[in-house]
Amino acid sequence: MRFLPPNQEDANLLVGMETSDDAGVYRLNDEQAIVQSVDFFTPVVDDPYAFGQIAAANALSDIYAMGGKPITAMNLVSFPVKKLEMEVLAKILQGGSDKIREAGAVLVGGHSIDDPEPKYGLSVTGIVHPDHVLSNAKAQPEDFLILTKPLGVGIITTGIKRGIVSPEAEAEVIRVMATLNKGAAEAAISVGVHAITDVTGFGLLGHLHEMLEASGCCAEVYAEAVPVLESVWNCIEQKAVPGGTQANRRHLESKVEFEEDVKEELRIVLFDAITSGGLLLSVPENKVERLIQKLEEYKTPAAVVIGRIRKGEPGRIAVSNRA
Repeated sequence: MRFLPPNQEDANLLVGMETSDDAGVYRLNDEQAIVQSVDFFTPVVDDPYAFGQIAAANALSDIYAMGGKPITAMNLVSFPVKKLEMEVLAKILQGGSDKIREAGAVLVGGHSIDDPEPKYGLSVTGIVHPDHVLSNAKAQPEDFLILTKPLGVGIITTGIKRGIVSPEAEAEVIRVMATLNKGAAEAAISVGVHAITDVTGFGLLGHLHEMLEASGCCAEVYAEAVPVLESVWNCIEQKAVPGGTQANRRHLESKVEFEEDVKEELRIVLFDAITSGGLLLSVPENKVERLIQKLEEYKTPAAVVIGRIRKGEPGRIAVSNRA
């Protein structure tokens, strides 16, 4: 972020770049603001239709993380037209289109280029009431942290590329990544949370760190409470750890303090670079039970208390096995 020019002065810019939030929010009038985000990446699975679903769910998630409702989307496509059959592209776009439709949004166009490596994603616009914008910057001491999808996605997709993941485990991780955060967001909005972010490329600890810095707090994470996809342990044993996960660890280690009894494999998972992860919610204690109940009603992949916000040095995280 330090390489970007500062935001222009504008009273209607409700959320800009300063807090490393999930999307920008701009007020149109007293009743409506627009939420804007963009995301695209290279394939994380071999199946083109599943890749399209995952990429679209990932991009739509940024709108949900601001408390917004997606309304329009535009395709972003890079594709090697001379190397791959156009049928592959058609399946990617169909997967994306089906997720956009599931979100209740409309595909309005897009842009494509000829590129040696396929890439796909969306530019998404959503709407939200200016008084109901959610962000990562309002977590409060003594809030509980709740996570709505299990971790391990980045490690497992690396394992898929190396051929060490079973078909059943591959199907499970695709299902998790392709699940929209729509239900999780609706549950958070209906119950009322203080802060929210989605867990993606910077991993659980990276996105929590951003939330804590923006909110001026620190936190403790209960390592053994964190939901993890079971097939991740075999992947770690066989050294299938992506470079992004390792980079996250190098970047954040000075901000994270692990108790000695937290296993090395679990430490790796907490830094894992995730695609289309769940929402991380900071919620007051008196709303925890109701929020978990609502998340379960929406059948989110997980609904687990994994830690607590505390007073202290902004951005610091303590990880232990005890709640």
